[in-house]
Amino acid sequence: MYDHVTFWEVPVETALFFETAEEIYARVFRSFRPRTALPAITVHYRRYANANSRIRLYNGCLQVSISDLLEPAPAPVQEALATILLAKLFRTQPDRQVLDLYHRYLNRAEVRRTLQMAKKERGRKIIGDARGEVFDLKVLFAELNQLYFAGGLSEPRLGWSLRPSKSTLGHYDPAHNVIVLSKVLDSNKAPELIVRYVLFHEMLHLQHPTEHHGTRRCVHTKAFKEAEKIFIGYQAAREILAKFVAS
Repeated sequence: MYDHVTFWEVPVETALFFETAEEIYARVFRSFRPRTALPAITVHYRRYANANSRIRLYNGCLQVSISDLLEPAPAPVQEALATILLAKLFRTQPDRQVLDLYHRYLNRAEVRRTLQMAKKERGRKIIGDARGEVFDLKVLFAELNQLYFAGGLSEPRLGWSLRPSKSTLGHYDPAHNVIVLSKVLDSNKAPELIVRYVLFHEMLHLQHPTEHHGTRRCVHTKAFKEAEKIFIGYQAAREILAKFVAS
C-alpha cells in the first residue's frame, strides 16, 4: 500500500494538508462499509500517557479518540491507524502491511523516546510497598544483586502489585524504573525459590533492555535467556513455578 522507504520523506505539514483526520476516517470507513450511510465523524486528540487510541460507533456518530502523541504522525500512519481501529470496530483483521507500517512508526527511536517520556511524566504507577506480608523485595533484591550482578545494579523502585495475578507474575517498567511482583507470590504458599527467580528475571531487564528491529520488539533477547540460566536452581524454579501457577 505504501512505499516503506520514501513515505517518511513527505513533510508532515504537506502530508496532512490534503485530508483532515475526519476525512481520512470517512474514506477508510467507506472501504469497510461502501453501502452503509456515512456516520458523523469526530476525531479528538487526547492527552494520554501512551499511544492508546479508541473508537466507537454510537448513536450514528463515529467517535475516535487518539493519543496526542500520534498527532504529528505522517498521513500514511494516520491512515494505517484508522484502518486498524475500524477493523477492530468491525471485528475483522487488518492487512499485515498496514500493521507493519504502523508498528514501524511506533518503533522509530525518536517515537519510542517520546512515548516513554510521556508515560513517565503523565502516567501514574501505583504499587504496594516493597515489604510484603511474607517477603521483602528490597532484601531479596540486595541479595540477588550481590550474588549475580556483583552489586552493580542500581536499585529501582520495588513493590508488590495491588491485586494478585497468576497471569503476570512480575514486570519491569523502564519508564518509571520500577519492578513489580504479583501479590500472589507474597504468600507462605509460594516457595522462596520462585519468588527469587521471578525477581531475578525482572532484574535481568535492567541489564538487558528491550531491542527493536523494524517491526520486531524483542524483550527476551538471546543474551537475556542465556543469562537467566545462571540462576541457581533454574530448572527446579521453572518447574515449581509452573505447578504454582496451575494450582
